[in-house]
Amino acid sequence: MEQVEQALVVGGGIAGCAAAIALAQAGARVTMLEQQREWKFQSSGIFIYHNGLEALDRLGVLPQIMAGGFAIADGRNIYLDERGAPITETRYPSRRPEIAPIVGIRRAELHRILAGRLGALGVDIRLGTTAVRIDQDAAAGQVAVVLSDGSAGRHDLVVGAEGIRSAIRRLVAGPLEPAYTGLGVWRSVHPRPRDLTAKIMMMGRGKRLGIMPISHDQLYLFGTLPEPAGQWYERADWPALMQARFAEFEGPARPFVRALSDAGAEVLYTAVEEVAAPLPWHRGRVVMIGDAAHASTPFMGQGGAMALEDAVLLAHGLSRGPDVETALRAFGQARQPLCQFVQEASRRVGEAGAQEDAAAIAARGETMRRTAQRQVDDFYARMDALRGPWPPARGA
Repeated sequence: MEQVEQALVVGGGIAGCAAAIALAQAGARVTMLEQQREWKFQSSGIFIYHNGLEALDRLGVLPQIMAGGFAIADGRNIYLDERGAPITETRYPSRRPEIAPIVGIRRAELHRILAGRLGALGVDIRLGTTAVRIDQDAAAGQVAVVLSDGSAGRHDLVVGAEGIRSAIRRLVAGPLEPAYTGLGVWRSVHPRPRDLTAKIMMMGRGKRLGIMPISHDQLYLFGTLPEPAGQWYERADWPALMQARFAEFEGPARPFVRALSDAGAEVLYTAVEEVAAPLPWHRGRVVMIGDAAHASTPFMGQGGAMALEDAVLLAHGLSRGPDVETALRAFGQARQPLCQFVQEASRRVGEAGAQEDAAAIAARGETMRRTAQRQVDDFYARMDALRGPWPPARGA
């Protein structure tokens, strides 16, 4: 990558790790900053659909992801009501037979695998460090950066991948703050019964509760419902609060909801926020990716996949563009329509799941029985059309 010999990636989450890997694979010398002094990640799970898995394949880690997570080879997703009565089933697609339609994995395991790839590529990882000053030097075609440890350097590219509260977003897009959606998401991790091998979504009154295997011995419970704006809950209270919120769910969810009262229950709560940064997503040689630019609601499960795609396609565009700023402009223009489509689709699904009126819930179930598979197929076909063709796989 002649145009980018030295790159700085700010943020060590999914987007940052993926960007550092993709840029290093393309030949850049990469430094990655992470403000945590110890690399700690949420104990909950994540599910990655085939488009995210294709990106992980291009980052050289797909075999480890498949081994460390739980693949649903037939893409089966079962919809039930809160009593456990069936509504319908759908199947997620995969464009390549060797890539599963969906894989569940612990977030910590995903990051462990990405960190291993970073190490193999020789990426300079600096924990407990962030950028405190960024100055563009247009004449030299570089960015001067001062770090929180007092050191300074010059880089051909700076990637802002610090998530939804990105400081680099303020540099690029001004004072754009995350918008609260009115919904909260509750997550927990449990032992997996051997016969639970599909993704399950349970549709309640104003609530959704999902179950997803994330390894050979664990699964991930995730529930969404309206929560008051600005509400703060003590971490010690999270298990009891999650149990109370989803107490009416029966069927396959029942033993896991009951287990939330056990000592040592792993529970995580987050308020659901969105960011939809306008174009451009870059300023000079500074660009933002992932949640920094387009944080989405979780209802389509595409937040991590969009970050992974960003990283792969950013590095590919830089390797082909006539110059860095032209490549960054083209990247934003190509990605923004797709990310906006995903955000809007996810928001609609979240709103449908928050229905509380009995007649509306009955109508929702009937609509799902008639159209759910077509909606899944149309969503992924539209994503493929907006993304365009993937760059060649590594080694192709």
